[in-house]
Amino acid sequence: MDFVVTLVATFLWLVSTSAWAKALTDIKIATGHNIVQELKPCQKVTCYFGSVTSMGSLNVSVIFGFLNMILWGGNAWFVYKETSLHSPSNTSASHNQGGIPPPSGI
Repeated sequence: MDFVVTLVATFLWLVSTSAWAKALTDIKIATGHNIVQELKPCQKVTCYFGSVTSMGSLNVSVIFGFLNMILWGGNAWFVYKETSLHSPSNTSASHNQGGIPPPSGI
C-alpha cells in the first residue's frame, strides 16, 4: 500500500509541476514585450515596453518542483525494496553451497 501511495504522489508531483511550468510559460508569453503592440492605444501612438518584474523566483519554483518529483521517485525505489514484490538476492545462499557449514557464533 505504501508503494502505491508513493507512486501516486510521484505521478502527482510530475503532473502538477508540468502544469505549473506550462502556466508559467504562458504567463511569460502573455506579459512579454509583444503585448505592447497588441494594445489599441499603442496602435495610434508609439509605446515603449519598459520591463516586467523578474520571474526568477517562479523559475526556481519549477526547478524545485521537478527536483521534488525526482526525490519522490527515489523514495519509491526504497519503498519498493521493502515490499514483497522485490525478491532478496541469493548471494548468501551461493556462498554456502560448497558443503562447508556457515560459521557459528562464539
